[in-house]
Amino acid sequence: MTPRHSDRRRSGPYRMRHGMILGVCKGIANYFDFSVFWTRVIAVGFLVFTGFWPIMGLYLLGALLMKPEPVLPFETEAEEEFYNSLTSSRQMALHRLKRTFDRLNRRIQRMEDIVTAREYDWERRLNQ
Repeated sequence: MTPRHSDRRRSGPYRMRHGMILGVCKGIANYFDFSVFWTRVIAVGFLVFTGFWPIMGLYLLGALLMKPEPVLPFETEAEEEFYNSLTSSRQMALHRLKRTFDRLNRRIQRMEDIVTAREYDWERRLNQ
C-alpha cells in the first residue's frame, strides 16, 4: 500500500531517499505535486540569480529540517504517528514504546496469574 497524497500533505514534506542532492527538491516536488524537473530548474535559477550562498544556505536548512522519507510506506495511521514521533523526538518515541511494552507485560502477568491459580478448574474448562 503506497502512502496517499493527502497523508504526505498532512505530515509535511519528506526528503526523498533517491534524490540527486539530499532529496530536497524531489521531496518538495512530491509534496506540492509538481514536476521534479521544474522544481530543480527553479532551484538552479534561484541559485544563479541570487548568488551561491543564500540559496545554498536555504537548501541545507531545508535538508536539515525536512524529515527523511520512510523506508517502507505507512500501512496504518499508528505507523505514521510512530514514525513522526521518532523523527521529531527519539526519546519520546522510546518512552512510548516502553509504555506499550509495560502494558503488554502487565496483561501477560494477569493472564499467567489466572491460569496458574489453584482455583482454575482445568478439567471443567477443557471438557466444555
